[in-house]
Amino acid sequence: MPNLPKKKVGLIACGGEELAAGTLSRVAIRLVLETLRPDDTVTLCLPLFLAGEQEERAFARFYPTIAVDGCGKDCAARATARFSAPVAAALRVDELLAEAGVTVNPAWRRELDAAGWAAAERLAQVIAARVDALLGPRPTVEATGSPIAEAPASATCACATQIPVSRIQVAGEEMELLALMPIFDQFYQAGKRPGDALDRELLEAVRVYNPIPDAAVVNIQAALAREYVAFCQQRSQP
Repeated sequence: MPNLPKKKVGLIACGGEELAAGTLSRVAIRLVLETLRPDDTVTLCLPLFLAGEQEERAFARFYPTIAVDGCGKDCAARATARFSAPVAAALRVDELLAEAGVTVNPAWRRELDAAGWAAAERLAQVIAARVDALLGPRPTVEATGSPIAEAPASATCACATQIPVSRIQVAGEEMELLALMPIFDQFYQAGKRPGDALDRELLEAVRVYNPIPDAAVVNIQAALAREYVAFCQQRSQP
């Protein structure tokens, strides 16, 4: 396999500033990012995601992502599915707290009291459990209830993960592919040179990181073969 960034789970929060559940979503995610699972999670910014930020969208295509929405509009989950890929898990703050018998206080929209922090910590534990289910068990660190600003760790943004994205022309249309250059480099370093016997192997390697519809296989395989020829020619130049 090519040398790619460590697998992590992306967390994308509800953007509803008018909802107390939206505030709980964002605080709970910060607790996971900074206290519970700082080494295994990154945050995705919903406004940047909607604006077309390449790194944000590439991350959600390459890594599993958990959306934590405050209400039935499911903005975070829907945006991720529309512009990148379906989320690995979609959590609803209002439903989770209702199941736990917790009533959301509208005043939590602006400031959390002790009960609000307890609700956020409960949500954070649920999110952390989903992270573990996606990555495997990790050491558990209990949330302290301290203000987020006092947490020792800092949240990592998805745009800092540097997911390699390439754009190629396929049947006259531009297509984005993840990990293409690392795969090309791996093949080149292994002494594999362009040829019909290699085309299918190259397609299957790319398919590990990218969904490729069966109807597009022929065109994408041809495009990959063309791009790999150009890559090898460039690498062989003094």
